[in-house]
Amino acid sequence: MTFSKLTRGEFLRYSRHLLMPEIGLSGQEKLKNSSALIIGTGGLGSPVSMYLAAAGVGQIGIVDYDVVDETNLQRQIVHGQKSVGKLKVESAKSRLVDINPLIDVTAYNEPFTSSNAMRIARGYDIIIDCTDNFPTRYLSNDVAVFLGIPNVYGSIFRFDGQVSVFGLPDGPCYRCVFPEPPPPGLVPSCSDGGVLGVLPGIVGSLQASEAIKVLLGIGEVASGKLLLLDALSFSFDTVNLRKNPNCKVCGSHPQITELIDYNQFCGVPGLDHQPDIERSFVISPLDLKKELSSITPPLLIDVREPHEQAISNIEGAINIPLHDIFVEREHIPRDHPVVLFCKRGSRSAMGLNVLIKAGFSNVRHLEGGINLWAEMVDKKLNIY
Repeated sequence: MTFSKLTRGEFLRYSRHLLMPEIGLSGQEKLKNSSALIIGTGGLGSPVSMYLAAAGVGQIGIVDYDVVDETNLQRQIVHGQKSVGKLKVESAKSRLVDINPLIDVTAYNEPFTSSNAMRIARGYDIIIDCTDNFPTRYLSNDVAVFLGIPNVYGSIFRFDGQVSVFGLPDGPCYRCVFPEPPPPGLVPSCSDGGVLGVLPGIVGSLQASEAIKVLLGIGEVASGKLLLLDALSFSFDTVNLRKNPNCKVCGSHPQITELIDYNQFCGVPGLDHQPDIERSFVISPLDLKKELSSITPPLLIDVREPHEQAISNIEGAINIPLHDIFVEREHIPRDHPVVLFCKRGSRSAMGLNVLIKAGFSNVRHLEGGINLWAEMVDKKLNIY
């Protein structure tokens, strides 16, 4: 690749960088000739992509295959109201080019999977993990290790955030710290647990800062460190990490030499997975409406968190949060029909599996959760 120098117009655009001795002309030209692949254009991908574009990273790739939804706008600031219904990568690309028309942005409107990850990532100098699910997080890490490039990691949930840099020489990779994904359903997604709207901005900005430092080779980066942020208590802690010589992917004798898809996990847009459940254990909103008017209506159990009932609720339902189902199962009648429900159906499906394994037979869960119930049955209810 031919090394490109700054044009006359770029001197003014990047003047505040040029004034800094740590960056200067040579550093800004290095950014111009650098490339970064951003996996995800959501909460974290928004600030990361916008700040890297503004900083003058010459080649930016963005990967996503979701569409902009109104629920995204509370935190995904690269998108706006006019982008609702549009492809996220196209919405984000339009915004990035508007921020800096002097850079090249490549949009990959496709899921990041084992079949295309190497094709997409090859040629980039750095990967920035802005995902919100474990399958893509492990995949991003493994791709970075196989290609020998750094992986800037970030994660968010409610008020908590994490940041680190994986894959640098002598530094750990993500699997060194978290060797195996957690069991499906153990960790709720942001769509089920929520996230403070400004938190992705904080964590994503830190990711962008680390990425720029890595690309420039300046400062002390977060390799071998995991930053833990609690925005609710305004606390920042750092945990020291070590490279695991027995790591399955980056250790001296790697056991993982090919990319793996962990599609049994939920949280991947368009690939959301719920436990395999026979249709006889699933009830549609319209069928539930009929049964609630019958002589023996089913007992409704809301497995959402108590504060969610203030948003929307089905009259007559009792609240047993998912994490209490196992303990409270003895109080659930076995000789009466039971229907579990949650926001969208993922948590109720998990609760259903718990009860089935405990010997319950006359139990089902509501397809699509209370949100689909609100769309098809009770249109006065709020959808969230």
